[in-house]
Amino acid sequence: MKEKKFYIGGQAVIEGVMMRGRNSMATAVRKPDGGIEVKTDSMPDTGRRTGWRGIPVLRGVWALYESLVYGTRSLLFSAQVSGSEEEQLTDREIGMTVAASMVAAVLLFFVLPTAAVRYIPGTENSPVLMNLYEGIVRLAVFLAYLGGISLIPDIRRILEYHGAEHKTIFCYEKDLPLTVENVRKQSRFHPRCGTNFLVIIMVVSILVFAFMGWPGLAERIAGRVLLLPLIAGLSYEWLRFAASSENPAVRMLNKPGTYLEILTTREPHDDQIEVAVEALRAASEGLPEGGAVS
Repeated sequence: MKEKKFYIGGQAVIEGVMMRGRNSMATAVRKPDGGIEVKTDSMPDTGRRTGWRGIPVLRGVWALYESLVYGTRSLLFSAQVSGSEEEQLTDREIGMTVAASMVAAVLLFFVLPTAAVRYIPGTENSPVLMNLYEGIVRLAVFLAYLGGISLIPDIRRILEYHGAEHKTIFCYEKDLPLTVENVRKQSRFHPRCGTNFLVIIMVVSILVFAFMGWPGLAERIAGRVLLLPLIAGLSYEWLRFAASSENPAVRMLNKPGTYLEILTTREPHDDQIEVAVEALRAASEGLPEGGAVS
């Protein structure tokens, strides 16, 4: 009996790429002297969730937490190797960084939109309409944020590595040898991208918040924050389902998030692809050469 295919996950970092395999996480970074430094860390078997970590919706909340923690650690490691940062942060400082990032995201994408709706005329007597407008404002803020940061030169470099990450994973999933030539031919738009996940969260939040009416500002903010784990968990389940579905309607519903990768990825250079390949090779140790586990 064939074992279920295991999917590699990844993230672009400063001058590098992080890849997460079944039992390990590897971060490859281009050093100032042109070499590539790879750091590999062992992880719990992410392909076999047990207990509450395997329960639908709850596993999505845990996956989001892991992504934030591991992603931050890889980002800080890449900053040191690339020469952007000299000091090494402690676990406490990493935790504070993750917490601060989450607070900033909640303020920007949840508190600001729900507070801004009061200035939109003609919505006062319709809670459903106000929730809908809040979702539209949230999406507009998100798009403006993506468009703004994509203009920063340093961020553009990270977006190129993001494209390299996607192309390399595609190459792996197609069971092709991990060469620069094979990777270069792949698409930089991947259906399991975090950008898609964030768009799904935006949509699911509209559906969930529509049943909450329109209480006072303090109650709305508290409700949005408390329901965020549920929304993330539901969004994660949809992303898993849509990424493996062959249904045309499901694929069509998943397209808007994929199109947004135009903003969050760029075509990578060959030297950036080399870094992504090194990261995936290190993270996929113990798995077959291709993307399927047999």
